[in-house]
This record gives sequence, C-alpha cells and structure tokens, in this order.
Amino acid sequence: MENKTTIKHPSIAVSAIPLLVLITMLALTIKLFGGDAIAGGSQLSLLTASAVCATIAIVGYKCSWQQLEDAFVANMRSATPAIIILLLIGAIAGTWMASGVIPTLIYYGLKILSPSIFLPASCIICAIVSLLTGSSWTTIATIGVALMGIGDAMGFSEGWIAGAIISGAYFGDKISVMSDTTVLASSTSEVPIFSHIKYMLSTTSISLFIAVVVFSIVSFTATPEATVDILAIEQALQATFNLSPWLLLVPVFTGLLIAKRLPAIITLFASALMAAIAMLLFQPQIIQEIAPESSSLSSIYAIIQCATSETAIETGNAQLNDLVATSGMGGMMDTIWLIICAMCFGGVMYGSGMLSAISQIFLRIAHRTVSVVSSTVCSGIFFNLTTGDQYISIILTSNLFRQLYDDRGLERRLLSRSVEDAATVTSVLIPWNSCGMAQSTVLGVATLTYLPYCIFNLVSPLVSILVAAIGYNIKKRESNA
Repeated sequence: MENKTTIKHPSIAVSAIPLLVLITMLALTIKLFGGDAIAGGSQLSLLTASAVCATIAIVGYKCSWQQLEDAFVANMRSATPAIIILLLIGAIAGTWMASGVIPTLIYYGLKILSPSIFLPASCIICAIVSLLTGSSWTTIATIGVALMGIGDAMGFSEGWIAGAIISGAYFGDKISVMSDTTVLASSTSEVPIFSHIKYMLSTTSISLFIAVVVFSIVSFTATPEATVDILAIEQALQATFNLSPWLLLVPVFTGLLIAKRLPAIITLFASALMAAIAMLLFQPQIIQEIAPESSSLSSIYAIIQCATSETAIETGNAQLNDLVATSGMGGMMDTIWLIICAMCFGGVMYGSGMLSAISQIFLRIAHRTVSVVSSTVCSGIFFNLTTGDQYISIILTSNLFRQLYDDRGLERRLLSRSVEDAATVTSVLIPWNSCGMAQSTVLGVATLTYLPYCIFNLVSPLVSILVAAIGYNIKKRESNA
C-alpha cells in the first residue's frame, strides 16, 4: 500500500528515454549486422532498453522490481501461445517440404500461374485462404511458403513476393469472423463482431484494391530474370520428389481443421503429423537421403530431423537446393529469443507507467473526428513499436480511446475499425514485433526487406485517416449496433 502512495509517475520526456535508447541501438545493430541482427544484436538492444527503463523507474520513481517483473510475466503469458505456434510452424515447414507437399504446390503453381499475373494472384489467393481460415500466420506458413518458391522460380524479387503474400494474408485475417484479432478488436471496443466487420469493409476494401492494382502493374510490367529456369526447376522437382495430387490432401486436411475452429496449436500439430505420414508413404527416397544409415528406425529419425533441425535435400539444381532447404523448429529459436526480449521491454515499459505517459500525447491532440481517428491509428502503431505484440496493442488502444469516442459522440465501431486499421496490419512491419519476427522467419525474408512492398499494410492506416477526413459513413453515436 505504501508503494502505491509514493510512486511518482514519469513524465513524457523521461518515458521517451528507453524508447530512444532502443531505436538508437536497433539502428546501430542493423547497420553493423544487417540481416543477422536477429541472431543476437536486436535481442541485446531490447534488453538494454529494458534495463534503462527499469533503472529509471526504480531509482527515480520508487517503482518496485516486483511490479516490473509482474508486468513482464503478464506479457510473456500472452506471448506463450505464439511461441508454441512458431515451433509448430517450424515443424510444418520441414515436414511439408520433405513430404513433397510444398514441392507439389510449387510444381502445379508453376504450371498454372503466369508471371504477368503472379503478384496480384498471390495476394488474392492468400486473401481468400486467410479469410476462410481466419489466420494470417497459418496462411503464410503454408500457402505463402509455396508461393515464395513459385515467385522465386519465376525470378521476382523476394520483397515483392513477400509483400503480396503478407498483404493478402492480413486482409483476410482482418475481416474474417474466425480471426482472433477481429474478435479481440470488436470485443474490447464493445462492438458486435458482424457490425465491426461490415464497417471495416469501407476502408479495408479500398486498401486491398490499391494493393492489387499496384501488384498488377508491377507483375504485368516486370521482366523476371529467372523465367528461363522454370523448366529446369520443374524437372528437378519431378526427379527429386514423388509428386502427386494426393499430397494436396494435407493442406486440404489442414483447412478443414481450421474451418472447424480448432485451436491453432492442435491444428498445426495435426498438420505436421499428417505431413509426416505423407512423407512415409510418398518419399522413401528422401528418408534414405536424410537418415545416416538404413535401419528400422530410419523413418523416425528422418521425420524428427525434418521437424526439428536443418535439412538439406540434393535436387541437382542449385536454386532449388536453397528453396527446399529447411530449418525446422531449430530455425525458430532466434525469433523466439527475440520475442522474449521484446515482451520484456514491453512489460517494463507498461509496468513502470512510461507507456501510459507517452500515450497521453495522443489524447491531448484528439479533438475533431479526423484527429481522434488519427490519434487512434498512431497509438496502435506506437504500441506495436513499444510492446512488440499486436494483441497488447489492440487491447491498450481500445481501452485508451473508448471513453474519448463516447465523449465525442462517435460510434464505437469507428474505434474498433481504426484499431484494426493500425494495430492489426502494421504489426508485421516491425522487426521486433512478434508478427514481424514470425513472418520474416517463416518466409526467409528480412522484415525491412519486405516492408516497402506490403502495400495493403502500408495503405490501410492512411485510408482509415482519409475516410475519417472525408467524413464518409461517420455518424454520431446512437448505439453500438
């Protein structure tokens, strides 16, 4: 009780110090290590900024260590499912590749998709899959990985491919009734979910349209360098794997589990298990290549190796060798390490009161409708930057602005839409955010490399502010319906 009465909350200027330390160290780390910053430098930056925050809070503001630790533990608790999901995605990446599922998707994709429509088609395919499944992470880890392989074979730059995949996946995730972020944004804003989704269409559909137009122009006018190698890649795939339409039952099975709204962890585990069975049935030659020696346990060894560790499959094609190489669960460890450090920083910033102090900036400038929406959008992006987690960003932004929208007589669904237009879609653009780390690892493309090409994600916050400035479909609050 004594601590609560003696704590003096930090000012905005003091609260900005840990954030400035983090930004400076991350910039230095990226300059020194480039794409390898995730292997340790970024983690150290986050921990250093956390230490600065904790020191200021304890020494200058009599904040107890227990208070900071409790906030960190609460942050980590919310991140635990994401860590398990990341490990299972690593297992899926290995088993889907070695079983021939992804090679089969790549082979048929090369047959069907033309370079002139590849980017918009990838965006739309991922949008549909994510809309039906409600999961951008699952869409990117399965269909997205296959599309990366197809685009790479066609000669598109990895930034444009990843940008199209992420744009489509986050569109579907944002407006799907089965999406956890959609449910979270509507519930924390106290808006019925279908009303929330319907209201979002006015901004989300515009953003997707702009993205598809940009991808169409780029895809139609591009001259991919590697189109001449497509035939060689198709032949190498046929020579290395036993390709069969029956292997497509694995993604179909995964889609059915998702449609039944089973927990993501159960769905991903079952999908990896199904792929392991397919590996036994269709790819005995791959098992022989992976297992060090022939024995009754070779199959088990090969499955465990693919699911957990680095696996290299020789195809006779150097470009394809890089494509089919996987890292399994082990390849996710740098990302998991980074998530833990990001949750530490977000926890101590929240527990010390510094996050709350900085957020007051947004409330002070929110007067007219457009400034209220702009402040909401900026707040969502800010919390993604500082907490490293989109779920925390959605909750904090909704809670922070809920009363303000009521005071201004604005509908709560405007709040829920503005939160999703910012917090949900920009999380993947931040290198130390759990979404940015996860998708960068899964697709094998650095966050800052694909960031300029995620057209939907970049445009969504701007469209949200523009629509508010125009005043389209913005009414004074009568009810939440």
